[in-house]
Amino acid sequence: MNENRVYFSASMNDRIRNFCIVAHIDHGKSTLADRLLQLTGTISDRDMKEQVLDSMDLEREKGVTIKASAVRMMYAAQDGDTYELNLIDTPGHVDFGYEVSRALEACEGAILVVDASQGVEAQTIANLYLALDADLEIIPVINKIDLSSARPDEIAEEIHSLLGVPDEQIIRISAKEGINVEAVLQAVIEKVPPPKGNADGPLRALIFDSHYDPYKGVVAYIRVVDGFVAEDYSLLPMASKAQFKPVEVGVFTPALRAVEMLTAGEVGYVATGLKTVRECQVGDTLTAYSEPAQIALPGYKKAKPMVFAGIYPVEGEDYANLKDALEKLQLNDASLVYQPETSQALNFGFRCGFLGMFHMEIIQERLEREYDLDIIVTSPSVEYEVVVRSGELLRIASPAELPDESEVSEIREPWMRIEIFTPIDYYGTVMELVKKRRGIFIEQDYPTPNRVQLIYEIPLAEMIVDFFDQLKSRTRGYASLDYQFIEYRPEDLVKLEILVNNDPLDALAVIVHRDNAYQKGQAIISKLKDLIPRQLFAVPIQAYASGRVISRANVKALRKDVLAKCYGGDVTRKRKLLEKQKRGKKRMKMVGNVEIPQEAFFAVLRLEGD
Repeated sequence: MNENRVYFSASMNDRIRNFCIVAHIDHGKSTLADRLLQLTGTISDRDMKEQVLDSMDLEREKGVTIKASAVRMMYAAQDGDTYELNLIDTPGHVDFGYEVSRALEACEGAILVVDASQGVEAQTIANLYLALDADLEIIPVINKIDLSSARPDEIAEEIHSLLGVPDEQIIRISAKEGINVEAVLQAVIEKVPPPKGNADGPLRALIFDSHYDPYKGVVAYIRVVDGFVAEDYSLLPMASKAQFKPVEVGVFTPALRAVEMLTAGEVGYVATGLKTVRECQVGDTLTAYSEPAQIALPGYKKAKPMVFAGIYPVEGEDYANLKDALEKLQLNDASLVYQPETSQALNFGFRCGFLGMFHMEIIQERLEREYDLDIIVTSPSVEYEVVVRSGELLRIASPAELPDESEVSEIREPWMRIEIFTPIDYYGTVMELVKKRRGIFIEQDYPTPNRVQLIYEIPLAEMIVDFFDQLKSRTRGYASLDYQFIEYRPEDLVKLEILVNNDPLDALAVIVHRDNAYQKGQAIISKLKDLIPRQLFAVPIQAYASGRVISRANVKALRKDVLAKCYGGDVTRKRKLLEKQKRGKKRMKMVGNVEIPQEAFFAVLRLEGD
């Protein structure tokens, strides 16, 4: 038997605490996790670094947890007992809301962190409701009390009105300075209940996250609910049915550390040896192959892409490298979907699906940094439902896939419910922005005297084009946003095509509301007129929708003075030279190619911000 292995018996069940930390972005969640690791001696001061659970460079730069992680801490409490504390760190951005909900299902308690200067924000409330839905014990904490701009008494009042928790039960800390952090650990032990579960029943373990390891295959992060997991038992994910025998069973310290088994109530990992994350997805239930559980744990669903964009290599020969890079990224991220697509303007590339704009931005940066690729990303679109005359329902993720208008009986687009938290001073400018984007006002609430919570319904297509940037700039960064999908609704939508030199540019096609088609078409044409370089012949640029050209501009031809060498003589000599030039330009226009610069493909994205 391996001497490095550690094993905790089932009798310790009442001394196990499984908890997570929920907060709005940049409220100090990762810093608090660092201090807890230090206090419990899980990581020595020598090995300590900032944001230790955020292992990706992008996570550190953006200050956002992108990938969930877990860690086991052993803590000697004031009552003399040693407790096993399992901290499950959740992603901070709304795009990864499903991963957050699965991580919460693996816990019995949640530390709600609120910034002492920022106060309660949109995702504070969204994540709090997720935690309450999962029936977790909430421990409110006010962080960053060391800041000169801290308003702990005001923020405590906000939390009191939100949760009804007495002021004296709200813990005030500075995670950065380590002030009063030990009180948080003590509160976890006293208030978070130990895990329940049938240790003798058939195995049921929730997969709350996973990553791909080139040597161990897919490493599934699990919370054992019933039964136990051991290395020599064949296992089965109940949704994918991909049977496997574990390569290794272990716990996070936070490095992977092998153990003999994991029993009911414990959190750890199983190295499956499987070759793709799709076979072992977040939310699935792991059970024993020989004695499978009859009922899976509730709540499993596949992560559904909401935003789609084309990714093309700048150089055609990089296509194979781009394909390899996407394959490797998908090994770690099952929510990334892609399929090959061809564009007349950009040649070969891939149509990729993302959970949201932030997820798309992360994938784009990883392709450029980690795989050293020069790529063009087309303007993002959403998935539409199209009902054709025959009654068939089509799902299209690209405007190029939209059938001819004569064949379409109805187009449905995805609608979102959004919650905007903003100081009352910016009430008017926020309402103006949402109304401009076809938003429908639902209700408003005043959780605190100087802040308003606005609830709207808005088409997703109107949100993906710099809506968040506009919201932040109009409110000087004070507003916060949370959103969730509601349903598909029929709308009066048309395909807006851009023709350059009479050739359609499929990469610039967009689906827009009929009322906005003329304005949008004119804006794109004006932008492209400045971006497309002049040729030796005039280049017409046209916006085409509903069977007609709705806007047009010409890129003027470069002029060459062919009469310069013609001096004196009859005027017919000049006419002859001009006619020859005219015929040459006509022939050139027929065979000439217009190079479209990369900036043109971002023109559609930047229209709203100008």
